[in-house]
Amino acid sequence: MAGMDVAVTAQGSSRGLVVLAVDDETAGLDEMEFLLGSNPRVTKVLTAFDAAEALRELRTEEPGPEQDAPVVDAVFADVSMPGLSGMELARVLTAFKHPPALVFITGHEENALEAFEVGALDYIMKPANAERVDRALRTIERRKAQAGVKRALEAAPAQAPDEEEVIPVELGGTTKLVPRSSVRWVEAQGDYARLHTTDGSHLVRIPLAQLEERWSDAGFLRIHRSYLVALPLVTELRMSSSGYSVVLGGGPQRELPVSRRHTRELKDRLVRAPRQGWEQQN
Repeated sequence: MAGMDVAVTAQGSSRGLVVLAVDDETAGLDEMEFLLGSNPRVTKVLTAFDAAEALRELRTEEPGPEQDAPVVDAVFADVSMPGLSGMELARVLTAFKHPPALVFITGHEENALEAFEVGALDYIMKPANAERVDRALRTIERRKAQAGVKRALEAAPAQAPDEEEVIPVELGGTTKLVPRSSVRWVEAQGDYARLHTTDGSHLVRIPLAQLEERWSDAGFLRIHRSYLVALPLVTELRMSSSGYSVVLGGGPQRELPVSRRHTRELKDRLVRAPRQGWEQQN
């Protein structure tokens, strides 16, 4: 099964970003509205003079029954406002079913840590400039694209246990769905894992231990602290003075080391697999 590409470039949907600017000072709100409205990633800018008005705008723009995505993609807010502060607004937004991304544009440097603790995506110091705002909007686009892919996958019919699994991989604005069947081996890289497939390699933020657990029933086996292999692709088990290694087929030949602690299980699985196949045929 070949890799499938999901179009999530730039907009992530048929429309650009819809953003809400919130500031109790007219000059600050006008500047925020100008910076956002002049950015090509943004198609609509809503404004509010305080957090209470912002919440009214968000409720007005909430998705209808036929929609599952938020209408407002992001809120750009000041921190210090009368009534509800920007931080208090952030805490209210976390209760939304589909909370918009939150970016603070403020002159209060001391609130940066608290901002990220309440889930802010970015924290921009005033006076903001177009380049800094564009950087935040790029991050929001990526988040919107990822959310769209997640909703699409959740809406898809549930897979039977023996059906193909796919892994979303981000590639510069496009999410590629890599089928598990194309993975020859997986290499640990810190908190990430690199999937080595028949047509290249892909870095995903999934620990190797998690893939080991998820894919054990699909024929993948841990052979080393750094490697997980597709057992059906093992064509040779080699022994040398330095220990065992396996040779993988299914593409360019690749030899990978086997650690001593995994050798016994590997041998057992290699012997058991053909025996089970023979018993099923007879």
